[in-house]
Amino acid sequence: MTAAREPALLTAPVEDYLKAIYELERSGNAAGTNEIAAALRIAPASVSGMVRRLAEQGWIEHEPYRGARLTDQGRRAALRTLRRHRVIESYLARALGYPWDRVHGEAELLEHAVSDELVDRMAAAIGEPETDPHGAPIPARDGTMDERRLSSLDDLPPGAKVRVQRVEDNDPERLRYLAELGIRPGARVTVGARAPFGGPIALLVGRTERQVGPELARHVLVAPIATTHRRKNRD
Repeated sequence: MTAAREPALLTAPVEDYLKAIYELERSGNAAGTNEIAAALRIAPASVSGMVRRLAEQGWIEHEPYRGARLTDQGRRAALRTLRRHRVIESYLARALGYPWDRVHGEAELLEHAVSDELVDRMAAAIGEPETDPHGAPIPARDGTMDERRLSSLDDLPPGAKVRVQRVEDNDPERLRYLAELGIRPGARVTVGARAPFGGPIALLVGRTERQVGPELARHVLVAPIATTHRRKNRD
Protein backbone atom coordinates (compact mmCIF):
# COMPACT_ATOMS: atom_id res chain seq x y z
CA MET A 1 0.00 0.00 0.00
CA THR A 2 1.33 3.45 -0.86
CA ALA A 3 2.31 5.50 2.19
CA ALA A 4 -0.16 8.30 2.82
CA ARG A 5 0.88 11.90 3.04
CA GLU A 6 0.72 13.84 6.27
CA PRO A 7 -2.80 15.21 6.90
CA ALA A 8 -1.50 18.80 6.83
CA LEU A 9 -0.67 18.34 3.13
CA LEU A 10 -4.12 17.17 2.11
CA THR A 11 -5.83 19.09 -0.67
CA ALA A 12 -9.19 20.73 -0.14
CA PRO A 13 -11.08 18.17 -2.33
CA VAL A 14 -9.56 15.25 -0.41
CA GLU A 15 -10.49 16.84 2.91
CA ASP A 16 -14.04 17.29 1.63
CA TYR A 17 -14.24 13.63 0.64
CA LEU A 18 -12.92 12.38 3.98
CA LYS A 19 -15.30 14.64 5.90
CA ALA A 20 -18.26 13.46 3.81
CA ILE A 21 -17.34 9.79 4.25
CA TYR A 22 -17.02 10.30 8.00
CA GLU A 23 -20.51 11.79 8.22
CA LEU A 24 -22.00 9.03 6.05
CA GLU A 25 -20.31 6.32 8.12
CA ARG A 26 -22.04 7.58 11.26
CA SER A 27 -25.13 5.65 10.15
CA GLY A 28 -23.15 2.46 10.73
CA ASN A 29 -22.80 1.57 7.06
CA ALA A 30 -20.04 2.07 4.52
CA ALA A 31 -20.34 5.16 2.32
CA GLY A 32 -21.57 4.31 -1.16
CA THR A 33 -20.57 6.13 -4.32
CA ASN A 34 -24.00 7.64 -4.86
CA GLU A 35 -24.20 8.78 -1.23
CA ILE A 36 -20.79 10.46 -1.44
CA ALA A 37 -21.80 12.15 -4.69
CA ALA A 38 -25.03 13.43 -3.14
CA ALA A 39 -23.21 14.72 -0.05
CA LEU A 40 -20.67 16.59 -2.18
CA ARG A 41 -23.20 17.58 -4.85
CA ILE A 42 -21.17 16.15 -7.71
CA ALA A 43 -21.77 13.49 -10.35
CA PRO A 44 -21.29 9.86 -9.22
CA ALA A 45 -18.92 9.30 -12.13
CA SER A 46 -16.54 11.84 -10.59
CA VAL A 47 -16.46 9.96 -7.29
CA SER A 48 -15.15 6.60 -8.48
CA GLY A 49 -11.70 7.83 -9.50
CA MET A 50 -11.18 9.81 -6.30
CA VAL A 51 -12.28 6.86 -4.18
CA ARG A 52 -9.66 4.69 -5.87
CA ARG A 53 -6.96 7.28 -5.20
CA LEU A 54 -7.95 7.67 -1.57
CA ALA A 55 -7.76 3.90 -1.14
CA GLU A 56 -4.35 3.74 -2.83
CA GLN A 57 -3.06 6.49 -0.51
CA GLY A 58 -4.34 4.73 2.59
CA TRP A 59 -7.06 7.18 3.62
CA ILE A 60 -9.95 4.75 3.10
CA GLU A 61 -10.68 1.09 2.59
CA HIS A 62 -12.93 0.41 -0.38
CA GLU A 63 -14.68 -2.70 -1.60
CA PRO A 64 -16.50 -2.51 -4.94
CA TYR A 65 -20.30 -2.51 -4.49
CA ARG A 66 -19.89 -2.33 -0.69
CA GLY A 67 -18.71 1.23 -0.18
CA ALA A 68 -15.87 3.07 1.54
CA ARG A 69 -14.76 3.28 5.15
CA LEU A 70 -12.11 5.53 6.63
CA THR A 71 -8.87 4.04 7.85
CA ASP A 72 -7.58 5.22 11.23
CA GLN A 73 -5.46 7.84 9.47
CA GLY A 74 -8.39 8.90 7.30
CA ARG A 75 -10.58 9.26 10.36
CA ARG A 76 -7.99 11.46 12.10
CA ALA A 77 -7.77 13.66 9.01
CA ALA A 78 -11.57 13.94 8.77
CA LEU A 79 -11.84 14.94 12.42
CA ARG A 80 -9.16 17.60 11.99
CA THR A 81 -11.16 19.11 9.14
CA LEU A 82 -14.36 18.91 11.17
CA ARG A 83 -12.63 20.64 14.07
CA ARG A 84 -11.48 23.48 11.84
CA HIS A 85 -14.95 23.83 10.30
CA ARG A 86 -16.85 23.87 13.58
CA VAL A 87 -14.42 26.12 15.44
CA ILE A 88 -14.59 28.60 12.56
CA GLU A 89 -18.40 28.53 12.68
CA SER A 90 -18.30 29.12 16.43
CA TYR A 91 -15.80 31.97 16.13
CA LEU A 92 -17.83 33.68 13.41
CA ALA A 93 -20.97 33.45 15.51
CA ARG A 94 -19.55 34.31 18.94
CA ALA A 95 -16.77 36.75 18.15
CA LEU A 96 -18.02 38.37 14.95
CA GLY A 97 -21.79 38.15 15.39
CA TYR A 98 -22.56 36.14 12.25
CA PRO A 99 -26.09 34.65 12.23
CA TRP A 100 -26.23 30.86 12.46
CA ASP A 101 -27.61 30.50 8.93
CA ARG A 102 -24.48 32.08 7.37
CA VAL A 103 -21.58 30.50 9.24
CA HIS A 104 -21.66 27.12 7.48
CA GLY A 105 -20.96 28.52 4.02
CA GLU A 106 -18.14 30.73 5.29
CA ALA A 107 -16.57 27.83 7.20
CA GLU A 108 -16.72 25.63 4.09
CA LEU A 109 -14.46 28.15 2.37
CA LEU A 110 -12.11 28.88 5.27
CA GLU A 111 -11.61 25.38 6.70
CA HIS A 112 -9.04 24.50 4.04
CA ALA A 113 -7.03 27.71 4.39
CA VAL A 114 -6.42 28.08 8.12
CA SER A 115 -3.72 26.36 10.16
CA ASP A 116 -4.40 24.17 13.17
CA GLU A 117 -2.58 26.73 15.30
CA LEU A 118 -4.93 29.50 14.21
CA VAL A 119 -7.95 27.27 14.86
CA ASP A 120 -6.65 26.50 18.36
CA ARG A 121 -6.21 30.22 19.03
CA MET A 122 -9.73 30.92 17.77
CA ALA A 123 -11.14 28.23 20.06
CA ALA A 124 -9.25 29.62 23.05
CA ALA A 125 -10.45 33.15 22.29
CA ILE A 126 -14.11 32.10 22.57
CA GLY A 127 -13.75 29.85 25.60
CA GLU A 128 -13.11 26.42 24.05
CA PRO A 129 -16.68 25.67 22.93
CA GLU A 130 -17.76 22.02 22.92
CA THR A 131 -20.37 22.47 20.18
CA ASP A 132 -20.80 24.69 17.15
CA PRO A 133 -23.75 27.12 16.69
CA HIS A 134 -25.92 24.28 15.34
CA GLY A 135 -25.15 21.95 18.26
CA ALA A 136 -22.68 19.67 16.46
CA PRO A 137 -19.85 18.49 18.74
CA ILE A 138 -16.42 19.97 18.09
CA PRO A 139 -13.56 17.44 18.00
CA ALA A 140 -10.93 18.10 20.66
CA ARG A 141 -7.30 18.78 19.79
CA ASP A 142 -6.49 15.11 20.42
CA GLY A 143 -9.15 13.95 17.94
CA THR A 144 -11.70 12.74 20.48
CA MET A 145 -15.32 13.75 20.07
CA ASP A 146 -18.76 13.05 21.49
CA GLU A 147 -20.21 10.65 18.91
CA ARG A 148 -23.47 9.71 20.58
CA ARG A 149 -26.26 8.72 18.23
CA LEU A 150 -29.23 11.05 18.58
CA SER A 151 -32.88 10.59 17.66
CA SER A 152 -34.68 12.98 15.36
CA LEU A 153 -37.96 14.66 16.20
CA ASP A 154 -39.56 12.51 13.51
CA ASP A 155 -38.64 9.34 15.44
CA LEU A 156 -40.49 10.23 18.63
CA PRO A 157 -43.92 9.19 19.92
CA PRO A 158 -46.50 11.66 21.23
CA GLY A 159 -45.75 12.75 24.77
CA ALA A 160 -41.96 12.56 24.45
CA LYS A 161 -40.14 15.39 26.24
CA VAL A 162 -36.78 16.24 24.72
CA ARG A 163 -34.15 18.91 24.42
CA VAL A 164 -32.87 19.94 21.00
CA GLN A 165 -29.21 18.95 20.70
CA ARG A 166 -28.37 19.65 17.08
CA VAL A 167 -29.88 20.80 13.80
CA GLU A 168 -28.43 20.01 10.40
CA ASP A 169 -26.69 23.06 9.03
CA ASN A 170 -26.51 22.72 5.24
CA ASP A 171 -29.63 24.72 4.35
CA PRO A 172 -29.70 28.42 5.38
CA GLU A 173 -33.42 28.81 4.68
CA ARG A 174 -34.22 25.85 6.92
CA LEU A 175 -32.09 27.31 9.70
CA ARG A 176 -33.87 30.65 9.45
CA TYR A 177 -37.25 28.94 9.62
CA LEU A 178 -36.24 26.82 12.61
CA ALA A 179 -35.06 29.97 14.38
CA GLU A 180 -38.48 31.55 13.77
CA LEU A 181 -40.06 28.50 15.42
CA GLY A 182 -37.70 28.72 18.40
CA ILE A 183 -36.17 25.34 17.54
CA ARG A 184 -32.51 25.78 18.40
CA PRO A 185 -30.02 23.74 20.42
CA GLY A 186 -31.09 23.85 24.04
CA ALA A 187 -34.81 24.32 23.35
CA ARG A 188 -37.21 22.12 25.31
CA VAL A 189 -39.79 20.37 23.13
CA THR A 190 -42.78 18.18 23.92
CA VAL A 191 -44.07 16.07 21.03
CA GLY A 192 -47.84 16.15 20.53
CA ALA A 193 -50.19 14.40 18.13
CA ARG A 194 -49.10 13.33 14.65
CA ALA A 195 -51.46 13.79 11.75
CA PRO A 196 -51.83 10.64 9.62
CA PHE A 197 -50.42 10.08 6.13
CA GLY A 198 -47.31 12.20 6.64
CA GLY A 199 -49.15 15.17 8.05
CA PRO A 200 -47.73 17.70 10.51
CA ILE A 201 -46.45 16.93 13.99
CA ALA A 202 -47.72 19.09 16.85
CA LEU A 203 -45.00 20.40 19.15
CA LEU A 204 -44.82 22.44 22.31
CA VAL A 205 -41.63 24.48 22.02
CA GLY A 206 -41.14 25.93 25.45
CA ARG A 207 -44.66 27.22 26.02
CA THR A 208 -45.49 27.89 22.37
CA GLU A 209 -47.48 25.52 20.18
CA ARG A 210 -45.93 24.78 16.80
CA GLN A 211 -46.41 22.36 13.93
CA VAL A 212 -43.71 20.93 11.68
CA GLY A 213 -43.75 18.43 8.85
CA PRO A 214 -41.95 15.08 9.12
CA GLU A 215 -39.30 16.17 6.61
CA LEU A 216 -38.31 19.16 8.71
CA ALA A 217 -38.49 17.10 11.92
CA ARG A 218 -35.91 14.67 10.51
CA HIS A 219 -33.30 17.45 10.52
CA VAL A 220 -33.72 18.19 14.24
CA LEU A 221 -31.76 15.89 16.56
CA VAL A 222 -32.77 15.60 20.18
CA ALA A 223 -32.05 13.86 23.48
CA PRO A 224 -34.48 12.94 26.28
CA ILE A 225 -34.75 15.38 29.16
CA ALA A 226 -33.43 13.70 32.27
CA THR A 227 -35.97 13.59 35.06
CA THR A 228 -35.01 13.83 38.70
CA HIS A 229 -36.98 12.37 41.57
CA ARG A 230 -36.94 14.18 44.86
CA ARG A 231 -37.18 12.26 48.08
CA LYS A 232 -40.04 13.40 50.23
CA ASN A 233 -39.07 14.38 53.73
CA ARG A 234 -40.93 12.43 56.33
CA ASP A 235 -40.79 14.33 59.57
